[in-house]
Amino acid sequence: MINSPLEDIEAAALQLTQAERAKLAERLLVSLDEDDEILAAWVEEAERRGDAYERGEMEAIDFDESMARLKAKLAAAA
Repeated sequence: MINSPLEDIEAAALQLTQAERAKLAERLLVSLDEDDEILAAWVEEAERRGDAYERGEMEAIDFDESMARLKAKLAAAA
């Protein structure tokens, strides 16, 4: 089966480190709309967090764990 260019790019991107994938995601988001202030703020925050992670100042949290924590906080607030 022949992969589409998108599938090839995705497969290559998934081989990158987490930090490299974060930087790639940032660049792709910026490329969608460089004038969007909200997007720029999110990109800046993502970069700040990625840098903190690389310096060992922040740990990555698994998506499922993150969602469980969020649900617990929401349930406690209700």
